[in-house]
Amino acid sequence: MPELLLPFEPIAVTESTEELLAGGLYAMLPEDLQAAARENTYLLEYLHMLPIEEIGVPKFHKKLARSLSDEKNPNIIYPTQGGVFVHLYPMPHNDRHLYIPIEPILTINMDTIMPRIEERLLDYTKEFDSLQTDDEMKQAFITVLDKMCKVKHKKRINGSNGGSPAVNGSNGSAGNGKSGGFMGKLTSMMPGKNGGSGTIELTPEELAAVKYLTLREKVGVGLLDPLLGDIYVEDVSCSGIGQIFIEHKIFKSVITAINIPTMEELDDFARRMSERMRRPVTLNEPIQDATLPDGSRINIVYGEDVSRRGTNFTIRRAMGTPTSIMEICGFGTMTYQMAAYLSLVLEENMNVFVAGETASGKTTTINAISVFMPPTIKIVSIEDTPELVIPHKNWLREVSRESKDGKGAQVGMFDLLRAALRQRPNMIIIGEIRGAEGLIAFQAMQTGHGVMATFHASSVEKLIQRLTGDPINVPKNYVDCLNCVIIQSAVKLPNGKEARRVLSISEIIGYDSVSQSFSFIHSFQWNQAKDEFEFPGHMNSFLLEEKIAPMRGLPPEKKRNIYNEMNRRARILERLHKEKGVTDFYELLDVLSTARKEGVF
Repeated sequence: MPELLLPFEPIAVTESTEELLAGGLYAMLPEDLQAAARENTYLLEYLHMLPIEEIGVPKFHKKLARSLSDEKNPNIIYPTQGGVFVHLYPMPHNDRHLYIPIEPILTINMDTIMPRIEERLLDYTKEFDSLQTDDEMKQAFITVLDKMCKVKHKKRINGSNGGSPAVNGSNGSAGNGKSGGFMGKLTSMMPGKNGGSGTIELTPEELAAVKYLTLREKVGVGLLDPLLGDIYVEDVSCSGIGQIFIEHKIFKSVITAINIPTMEELDDFARRMSERMRRPVTLNEPIQDATLPDGSRINIVYGEDVSRRGTNFTIRRAMGTPTSIMEICGFGTMTYQMAAYLSLVLEENMNVFVAGETASGKTTTINAISVFMPPTIKIVSIEDTPELVIPHKNWLREVSRESKDGKGAQVGMFDLLRAALRQRPNMIIIGEIRGAEGLIAFQAMQTGHGVMATFHASSVEKLIQRLTGDPINVPKNYVDCLNCVIIQSAVKLPNGKEARRVLSISEIIGYDSVSQSFSFIHSFQWNQAKDEFEFPGHMNSFLLEEKIAPMRGLPPEKKRNIYNEMNRRARILERLHKEKGVTDFYELLDVLSTARKEGVF
């Protein structure tokens, strides 16, 4: 069974909750960590399992600041969704930090409780027959568990070994989840003592753990739930048997304590997860792409015959609330002046591509700058996996579909894009251009539709080469329909840190058929040596002066006043962020909508 590999031998906890609250360790905790431990007894017990003399008392953060990435050996606990906490455990002799999920089931022997719960749930199968949504399922399980279980207020014997996942100490001894594990035995508290099919008596902590584990396994995605409930997790990666890795927003590449020890268990987990997504992996179809219930993208490669290290999977976690342009500026990915420039470009329905390598933040940027599009326009988005979050009310979200076993027609990006042209959108947003849909996108530009898209290319030159070559084959004289190209990348800063930066914002000017060359200029460019952004397009921007200024009613002799408008908007955005504290995506949308009505923005 999946297990939790801890880098220390857990200290046995035999005291009651009241005794732990009166103990010396509790008094040592910071006030905010004390409050969290009072409300969540499993967190309090976990803290007593730690070798505090060796690592010190963990710091508690309700929210993680980017500056925490400077800590070489973080010893940090923070809350995530669903009643789970995370401990970033200091690993001074390891290249990666250790990520330990602290779940309500961690210190309770679930192997002695769940078999009885599972048996009783069979009596309530009809309760779930007509349910459709995950929210309905969650509520139904909670209602049924409340019927099945009776809360007893007799103190639970603390320190029973967590059985799901099992816990292994640093000495490598296997936590098998049975009574008699490293934290003592359960005796009279066993729910089986109640006999037969009667009410199951549980302590409040045990009932909370049962509800958590039931929802995690029946409605969620099992052992991955704690990771997908963490807003700081960007990617989850299982490279075969062993521990699972994540990409963390603050601490980058991190190894988790979650371990899948055998190939059989890994294969079983992958099969169950793929079946839940209605895209089952088999030996005949070992590769599947699917979308998890929360919108995260998952790719599964099944079996040792196609993956020598065995089954593996990668999850690109869906973000809840999209990252706002304010946060992007705060991260240093771009400046307020660049954001103001893009606001003018999108307000006038210009065509924009965001290009870069995988995980450079292309979709994040498109989501963020979408707030600059007029709120009254009609938008159609086209994706193979839904990732875009567009805040406009008149937004049609269309997703491609594959034919499965010959059942149902395949609907590709090309088909959806052709259909979109008949829907009279003001803006078409394409999740990613890869093939023939690229030509249709440029035909849409020629007929007056605004187009935004992401694209895999590391420079403007590479982007044009890919557009005009196979399999996209955009005619060269079409390329200047594209107005603006944002090149974004994950880079290493002068101080050695990794970050995302907009390398350039470029304007496509035209194509010379005689020399068969393209002309473009960089409006903005990132200086890697200084980690600063330069503005070579100042008083030299083709897009601002020749396209946008006339659209905004500026006569030729006053066209350079457009730079004053851009700088004014930059100051507004900076004040909203730094002085007014506006950072949330939807809050910014409301503020800009009000500003537009009043003629301020």
